[in-house]
Amino acid sequence: MKINIKKLKKIVTTPGTSGFETKIRNLIIEDIKEVVDEIIIDNIGNVIAIRKGKADKKIMVGSHMDEIGFIVNYIDDEGFIRFHPLGGFDPKTLTAQRVIVHGKKNFIGVMGTKPIHLMKADERKKGLELTDFFIDVGLPKDEIEDLIPIGSPVTREREIIEMGNCINGKSLDNRISVFVLIETLHNLKDKELPYDLFAVFTAQEEVGIRGAQVSSLSIEPDFGFGLDTTIAFDTPGAKPQEKVTELGKGCAIKIMDSSAIADYRMVTYLKSIADKNKISWQPELLPAGGTDTANIQRMNPGGAITGAISLPTRYIHSSIESVHKNDVAAAINLLGKAILGLDNFNYEY
Repeated sequence: MKINIKKLKKIVTTPGTSGFETKIRNLIIEDIKEVVDEIIIDNIGNVIAIRKGKADKKIMVGSHMDEIGFIVNYIDDEGFIRFHPLGGFDPKTLTAQRVIVHGKKNFIGVMGTKPIHLMKADERKKGLELTDFFIDVGLPKDEIEDLIPIGSPVTREREIIEMGNCINGKSLDNRISVFVLIETLHNLKDKELPYDLFAVFTAQEEVGIRGAQVSSLSIEPDFGFGLDTTIAFDTPGAKPQEKVTELGKGCAIKIMDSSAIADYRMVTYLKSIADKNKISWQPELLPAGGTDTANIQRMNPGGAITGAISLPTRYIHSSIESVHKNDVAAAINLLGKAILGLDNFNYEY
């Protein structure tokens, strides 16, 4: 399966940090509006795309569309911007990075800190914290204070590239899964579905899995799939038990993470579909971190039979995340076939 890199680049580079998903939401709607029966935007900003099935049960697939970013909380007298994170950041990944400040117009800025030449020995040893950084847009306060209101969102500035067999860039968490779900909807366009499908592009996952919570409450799915990235620590220095997943070994079938234990029936089902269709897969046990899977599973009466398909990702939550093209293709293939065959499995305990 060939990956549509042009489409993926557009999805990845469209801004949309948590709570500010308007532009990426509009892009998604424009792409899928002809291949679904109905689109609902709920009050929190989730995109809920619905395809009618032949039986009266509900499948929910959740893929968050927000990216990690920042929000402006102070501009000092010299025009340097302080910020609060929207999502989790390792401070060392911010050094020497460009950002886009989305005020009344967009401003390119750089992440700045105290020069290493002026740091004392103990400062060099302890490492940087988020509060050590500021954003420099190259203008004094009186020129920018009306154009960059407090509360303006900030995203990272980085192009997506092809690198060997990999795709590399910022915000592949979770725009690569947005791409997977969009392509799956297109692939299912002319297929009869066993149950009603609710493909949900969720908001505010990076700040607490909020969009999946409210959408699961409203949909009340019988079956669910989370769709997100996961750690691939398959680089030098990793112990075998620390790898979680490896690039190029196939998409991952989640067994558990810190917020959810995947339903063993769904795990068994996904494995059987992958094996039957010769789709490369690997197990995922993630010791820290959670995804939409948790709230799809439990935020409705009685819960939903829920599993997850994950995309192995190196250097996650940085500006140089990497995924393997074969793993992306495997995820698209597995999700589509899993949706189509969901009524052919015995889910009894």
